Amino acid sequence: MNFEAVRAIYGFEMARWGRTLLQSIVSPVLSTSLYFVVFGTAIGSRIAEIDGIPYGAFIVPGLVMMMLLTESTSNAAFGIYFPRFAGTIYEILSAPVSPFEIVLGYVGAAATKSVILGLIILATASLFVPIRIAHPLWMVGFLILTAVAFSLLGFIIGIWADGFEKLQVIPMLVLMPLTFLGGTFYSIKMLPEFWQNVTLFNPIVYLISGFRWSFYEISDIGIGIAVGMTLAFLALCLAIIWWIFRTGYRIKA
Repeated sequence: MNFEAVRAIYGFEMARWGRTLLQSIVSPVLSTSLYFVVFGTAIGSRIAEIDGIPYGAFIVPGLVMMMLLTESTSNAAFGIYFPRFAGTIYEILSAPVSPFEIVLGYVGAAATKSVILGLIILATASLFVPIRIAHPLWMVGFLILTAVAFSLLGFIIGIWADGFEKLQVIPMLVLMPLTFLGGTFYSIKMLPEFWQNVTLFNPIVYLISGFRWSFYEISDIGIGIAVGMTLAFLALCLAIIWWIFRTGYRIKA
């Protein structure tokens, strides 16, 4: 493996992130704080507890996961799209760097950014509500696994997009609604039985349920199923990326 190439791509992406800290960190943290203020006050005054957990604490895993999904996808999408836009992608493709090393550099950087942001948001949340993490290793594992999976999705979007406006189509019009409908602010057990069954087709449900279990040992979905669905999504993204490099879709034309 060409570790120097991976380090160069990874280092460049992390340096670019460092130059935009205001947008990359401060903005998501402020947005999450507003969610705590608005939902914690407006809804928390009407819903004291869910499954024995205070409402303010209950929504913490969902909010962290919501930011993690959107930031992982956006960071990875922009990271690979900009070299395509500037034409420098051809320099990378002509260098002695394998597709695996390219993906490792870009996706690794995007996932690292998202995990750091997720931990910062978690620390911010602890200022508003008391948080208990029953399974720290599971929590970190879910955090990393989700960041990697959605960074891979972002990489795919960055290859697919043929304009800057398309980079936000899927994160804003698909991921964000699915996240709100995936149990971020409520338990799906609160829904009528029909809508509970419909919600099971939403992949975000499994991510939030598994992540929430690592905090409070409560989950709408079994932890084994949640992990399995996350791994299946990651494998699907890897298969699509393999096909992209195999066929040269939008990167060699």
